[in-house]
Amino acid sequence: MRRFSYLLLLVAIMVSCKQSNNTDKESVKIQLIRNATMKIEYAGKTILTDPMLSDKDAFMSFVNPAENKNPTVNLPFSINDILKGVDAILISHTHLDHLDAKAVEVIDKNIPLYYQSFDSETIAKYGFKNTTVVEKSSDFAGIEIIRTGGKHGRGEAVKQLGEVSGFVLKAENHPTIYWIGDCVLDDEIKANITKYNPDIIITHSGGAKFMGPNLILMDSNETVQISELAPNAKIVAIHMESLDHCFSTRKDLKNLAEQKGIEDRIIIPADGETVILN
Repeated sequence: MRRFSYLLLLVAIMVSCKQSNNTDKESVKIQLIRNATMKIEYAGKTILTDPMLSDKDAFMSFVNPAENKNPTVNLPFSINDILKGVDAILISHTHLDHLDAKAVEVIDKNIPLYYQSFDSETIAKYGFKNTTVVEKSSDFAGIEIIRTGGKHGRGEAVKQLGEVSGFVLKAENHPTIYWIGDCVLDDEIKANITKYNPDIIITHSGGAKFMGPNLILMDSNETVQISELAPNAKIVAIHMESLDHCFSTRKDLKNLAEQKGIEDRIIIPADGETVILN
């Protein structure tokens, strides 16, 4: 009996240790600046994503290009504060709402910048010098940056809008992050979720439409579907309420998540808000 009790205790300790090892990961800070611009503090480094740093109404509307109506809101704080402490830049693609003229003007051209090969000509034209094309994966200070694909819409819009990327971030003892980027939900995105089994998924959830009625990135419904596909992941929904062709709001997504009973798994930060996850 004593031997049996000892074995049970040993098994319980082993299970406890295994569970602790699976959950004992360093925390990650994700600060939404605006749209797809984030500061991600990960594995001792701060990565700035898709910098759109223009003032409100600085560039053209995506609904009526004859007017300047984008961005639709101002930055939550100064550009100096946004750029403070940034170690690298990560660019999913170079559309105006992901790398704008103001960002090109103010960002140090020698800062490490990671991007997709499709944008090499544009990045060179902008004068960035310390650049790395992520074909499949690259290393930045012990952080593995893995490029993932996806479609920026459906039908004819895909050809017009061009190639876009998402990225997976991995580092020892840190949660795996999958930043999906400007993509709609399709089989490729589902396969990426299965392949990388991320702890944190960042979605672009603004329900943007361009050149017709079809979505060119996820809306509230597709964001909820992502959460259902990855029930153990935390979803951070961004790219909302900053551009005039985005029609899904934070309130829309919050209400839908509550209806589905998954509001604890879908995080919807305000501009300037920081969330801490592990």
